[in-house]
Amino acid sequence: MRTVRKKTPGKKFRFSGSVRYKNRGPLPILRVVALSFVFLSHPAVAVGEEPEIIPRDAYVSAGIGDARVLIPFLADDVTSSSICNLVYNGLTKVDKDLNVVPDLAESWEISEDGLEIVFRLRKDVYWHDGEPFTADDVKFTYDLILDPVTACPYVSSYSQIKTVEVVDQSTVRFVYSEPYAPAILKLGMGIVPKHLFRDVEDLRRSVYARKPVGTGPYKFVEWKTGEYMVLEANEDYFLHTPRIKRYVYRIIPDQSVQFLELVTGGIDSMELNPYQFLYRSETPEFRERVKKYRYLSRSYTFVGYNLNDPILGDKRVRQALSYAINEKDLIDSVMLGQAEPISGPFIKGSAYYNPLARAYDHDILKAAMLLREAGWADVDGSGVLSKDGRPLHIVIATNQGSQVREDVATVIQSHWAKLGVSSEIQVIAWSAFLNQFIDKRNFQAVILGWTIPTDPDIFAVWHSSSAVTGGLNFVSFSNEEVDALIERGRREFCPEERKEIYQKAHALIAEEAPYTFLFSPYSLPAVSRRVKGIVPAPAGIGYNLIEWYVPEEEIRYRF
Repeated sequence: MRTVRKKTPGKKFRFSGSVRYKNRGPLPILRVVALSFVFLSHPAVAVGEEPEIIPRDAYVSAGIGDARVLIPFLADDVTSSSICNLVYNGLTKVDKDLNVVPDLAESWEISEDGLEIVFRLRKDVYWHDGEPFTADDVKFTYDLILDPVTACPYVSSYSQIKTVEVVDQSTVRFVYSEPYAPAILKLGMGIVPKHLFRDVEDLRRSVYARKPVGTGPYKFVEWKTGEYMVLEANEDYFLHTPRIKRYVYRIIPDQSVQFLELVTGGIDSMELNPYQFLYRSETPEFRERVKKYRYLSRSYTFVGYNLNDPILGDKRVRQALSYAINEKDLIDSVMLGQAEPISGPFIKGSAYYNPLARAYDHDILKAAMLLREAGWADVDGSGVLSKDGRPLHIVIATNQGSQVREDVATVIQSHWAKLGVSSEIQVIAWSAFLNQFIDKRNFQAVILGWTIPTDPDIFAVWHSSSAVTGGLNFVSFSNEEVDALIERGRREFCPEERKEIYQKAHALIAEEAPYTFLFSPYSLPAVSRRVKGIVPAPAGIGYNLIEWYVPEEEIRYRF
């Protein structure tokens, strides 16, 4: 028998015509999805009572790429993950100071041997369709993640789970085969509803891959491929109703077009590129309408080499290409100084980052010597190196929509040319780039970026077992010593021991040069000044999105 939560009386909505944005006429992207809503005014509140939180207005963000799949444990791109984070909840989450805190869980207990974790779940959580959230949903989700048929790209973070046991409807026990240090953090993966997913055979092709149903602060409304996605405030969210009624994500592949939309009010936020941050955003009109933020991001940009490629499979070639890149020139010319050079996959300045790892400071002579050792020479005086009659030619691929990555590719091309390396640049639409090039390993060199996780566990990207179809180790890196260190690091709880383990892994990865680690950029978000409640913190600015609001006098969209 189904138990469906009754909706609060008096919250029905009615058609109220099109949505209008000030004096610019109907805004199509909101008009087509706002037909069932009407603007609600604040009710009178007696002295001493808590005022009812009524969501108002819409917040319109923009990005360069569309989502792929809106199921949290299958979402392996930035857009999909960011939307899933608003629709779904995990057992835990990270707060503004990057501490792990409860989310769907109220509390947890860890056994002395580290092999059992018991979670006590909140009892006031409901799925967006009204069904109650229970421990059965938690077990079902992690059983799905661990099922090989699911092909979860993050399965390495959960492979130590031996069993997931439902103690009662508000208690669940995880039993591990061995201690796993990042367990509490990793159990922040979004939980999916058993009552909807249990009969689904192909998750990636299911209706829920495009129409998610979660427990999160926002409910899914609409996804128009290549154009926009719309979410709506969940008035029954267990913390409180988000103060902004609609979250709209627009796909705008060109950052210059995004900037124009930001200035004219078509969108409320975007990530500025360095030129926009330093120069385009200094006009009186921009400063009046938009506020800029700047902080070192927990991410890095890299050149990734396909280690199965006959040219790039030689470590000496990869090292030479790394030495040939002048990172200081790259940061100064492309990033306009808005980045920090890095040498490995950890947060620069953290305990796990090894400042002594091989950094590949610009050295064209050393690069030339390594290529000579590898058998490459200019045999015909053309200025291009060759070996066994084959020229040293590399195709550099990156995604459309990021001017920074395109500019990085152009600068690297010029640096490699000085070494005698011929190259060409391919700029590919985001979806095709992921599906046809990355997933199928159909590339030589790619320029991409990774977000650096809070915990230093790098299994998903750097362990050899992740070099499979759908895995995140798409460059096919394999090193037995690194594998062993990664496995040790996951079992080790002592901070000092983990520091030693990961610094050694950092040094080994840098030596093998499967990537040229380029830089960690500063995050440069810009948000409309009409949006209030933004408080920058170590976690960035988006951690408290449900607290953001628009004052009555600045409301732009009325439903």
